[in-house]
Amino acid sequence: MSILGRVTVLPHLPKEIERLDELARNLFWAWSPEARELFRELDETLWEANGHNPVTLLRDISQERLEQAAKDQNYLTGYQKVLEQFDHYQNRTGWFGETYKNKKHVYAYFCAEYGWHEAVALYSGGLGILAGDHTKSASDLGVPLVCVGLWYPEGYFHQRVQADGQQEAVYERRSPYDLPLESVQDASGQEIRVSVHLQGRDVFIRAWKAMVGRVPVYLLDVDMPENSPEDRDIMRRLYGGDQRTRIAQEIILGIGGVRLLRAIGVSPTSWHMNEGHSAFMALERSREMVEKGMTFDQAREAVASSTLFTVHTPVAAGNDAFPFDLVSQYFGGYWGSLGLNQQAFFDLARHDVGWGPVFSMPALALRFSSGRNGVAQLHGETSRSIWNDLWPEVPTDEVPVGHITNGVHSESWVAPELHELFNTVLPKNWQQDIDNQAMWQQVKTLDNGKLWEVRKDIKARALRFLRRRVRRQLTRHGVTPTVMQGTKELFDSNILTIGFARRFATYKRATLIFRDLDRLEKILNNPAQPVQLVFAGKAHPADKPGQSLISVIHNLSKDPRFEGRILFVEDYDMAIGRSLTRGVDVWLNNPRRPLEASGTSGQKAGMNGILNLSILDGWWPEGYNGMSGWAIGDGSASTVGEGDSSEEKIDASDADALYDLLEREVAPLYYQRDEHDVPQVWLERAKDAIATISPKFSGQRMVKDYVRNYYAPASERFAKMSAKNFEMAGSIANWRKRVRQHWGEIYFTAKAAEDKTRNIGDAMELEAVLHPHSLSDIVFKVEVVYSLEKDNLKHNLCIAPMTLKETFADGGRRYTIKFKPELSGRLVYGVRVYPYEENLASPFDAYAIRWAVNL
Repeated sequence: MSILGRVTVLPHLPKEIERLDELARNLFWAWSPEARELFRELDETLWEANGHNPVTLLRDISQERLEQAAKDQNYLTGYQKVLEQFDHYQNRTGWFGETYKNKKHVYAYFCAEYGWHEAVALYSGGLGILAGDHTKSASDLGVPLVCVGLWYPEGYFHQRVQADGQQEAVYERRSPYDLPLESVQDASGQEIRVSVHLQGRDVFIRAWKAMVGRVPVYLLDVDMPENSPEDRDIMRRLYGGDQRTRIAQEIILGIGGVRLLRAIGVSPTSWHMNEGHSAFMALERSREMVEKGMTFDQAREAVASSTLFTVHTPVAAGNDAFPFDLVSQYFGGYWGSLGLNQQAFFDLARHDVGWGPVFSMPALALRFSSGRNGVAQLHGETSRSIWNDLWPEVPTDEVPVGHITNGVHSESWVAPELHELFNTVLPKNWQQDIDNQAMWQQVKTLDNGKLWEVRKDIKARALRFLRRRVRRQLTRHGVTPTVMQGTKELFDSNILTIGFARRFATYKRATLIFRDLDRLEKILNNPAQPVQLVFAGKAHPADKPGQSLISVIHNLSKDPRFEGRILFVEDYDMAIGRSLTRGVDVWLNNPRRPLEASGTSGQKAGMNGILNLSILDGWWPEGYNGMSGWAIGDGSASTVGEGDSSEEKIDASDADALYDLLEREVAPLYYQRDEHDVPQVWLERAKDAIATISPKFSGQRMVKDYVRNYYAPASERFAKMSAKNFEMAGSIANWRKRVRQHWGEIYFTAKAAEDKTRNIGDAMELEAVLHPHSLSDIVFKVEVVYSLEKDNLKHNLCIAPMTLKETFADGGRRYTIKFKPELSGRLVYGVRVYPYEENLASPFDAYAIRWAVNL
């Protein structure tokens, strides 16, 4: 039979339930179990077959079923309840409106990937899930966030693990019309178009809008007839292609994203680059201002004043850097529009990575930002060390990179059954006050027996879901009926279950627990205290070492010694992530410290009453309190170079610590039961995890921190900078230019204190002389900086300002200080001077500092 063509005929929604379409097109349903249940009730089989996508459900459902639902009073009651919740949510003021009543702020957020729900697969891992949670939490709080991302028709790959353990990447093409996305159009109904210039040709861009509650997200799309097949292919896949593909994608995101916001009339007051992928955004905003008559230096001041950059992975492979010849090919006609020559343009992002200089996207972003942050306290420290060379002569601890620890959107990740249990002890509307730490202490009053019953139900349901996933995998492998029958015994919910699910990068050490198989066999097969391990995760298609880890685990799962005790679930996505972070008993995390920027899966697990078993890396040093889980090792740094001989020693030590905890503490505590078979002590620790992790690592806390510490201050800075036709931007640019031109002229000396032993409380006297020469009219700060000798004037600093005592006839200045050191021990100290401009976010952004030479 020959098919002539295809056509889609949509069913008609009866008036009684006509707003189902509106609900389906707002991702509010992604975190509302009641909303999802509305769609599930229409046709559960179709709901499961369509991957929990309400848009395609309403496309494929029969008209007859819709008519039945419209006459079902029970269904209509649930429908009305959900619509009331939705309308209330959309119209409530929220934290931002209550806190910043008169602020006309708009915050732009740029990210290369977003993870809201498995049905909208525009994410590969942690970065995208974080961005999804950021937008959801901003919506909850009423924050005026406007987001920009990219539309990838094939998204990220689906993972198929073959019978021999090899990972296969499978791509599925999707239509934006089948997802909760709407075409961005002008008032006349025409699609809005912008363009970017790539290697001598214009590439046209349209956008699809996703509504995440109250937050709009604009996804840029080049897959349209106006573009050549080659250009339509640029964004076919997330993190696909080579460096040419990547730089083209990032030009579309950064430059095209700014142009799209301008085309739809959005004028952000601050701009957030989430990871370096969007750093070209700063160049485009500078170009706009130069086009209006500013100098590049003036434009750069204005742009940086309102820009925030979030640093993510400390792993080199996760930070985009391009060779200069490639950048020249793509930006050959661009630097002139900034008023720059080629060399000056390259210098904006120049960074030496060890084997030579490159055009570094993080370096570009850092230099064009006034706010910079890592994603955990430890990660902030690591980032300051990594990027110290961009601020020469600045002690590591003072490098202007702060931190905001990641958080998660609890309504998306915490099991609804637990929410119902929390309702019995927490105040009404507690979901709008999730970051209230005192409130969460009430969770500790929960009855352990009730919590245990809820946890058992959640675990059983999660394991049934995972069992179905494994059966689907084995069916594809063509296993025998006997083997398939045996899968009914997989995932025994009565056994202590440890989960490990994340991207399979080698530094995350997915196979650390398999280092001593004989010891592990005894732990897993202990007849009195059995343990089972559940793994999930993808390795990038180009990451062969990461794929080999998957193969190792898959093949061990078939080893007779570990039959039914080790399982790998393929095609890790948000659905598997929810099941695991809700349903296991212990969450395992063992990266090589300090290479885990933050991690959020353990936060999700902790909020569900799951105990963490983790290296003290990422967020866990802030979450670990001795009750909410276990720390593997002592928290000492374990970063080593690839192939470093100490890597073997570190892995051996960490594996031994992990086994020891499992043998002596984790398994015995789980199986320590009372007469009702309830693990009372375990549940006390589970309640502590919920009570401490839920508020401290909530998405609401995270977004509030961004608003308070970065978004609102950046908006205020930009308002000052742009007043009177950007007068302040011009003033600071001129100040900076003078400092840069004449900094080499200054002469700065100091007289060392007498080298003798002192006691705490004894005073030290120092004197310094500054000859500023051509910079005599600017403000200087002169300070004594000291630390313990082991910290080498890099960490744990003490700062003591010196006082101007005398001005000489030739313009020289004498500074003195008499101070009592706050530290004891062998100290080192120095005296420094730097120019001070009160309107810089950090004084070290003047990139001028001089340490005194001894007289």
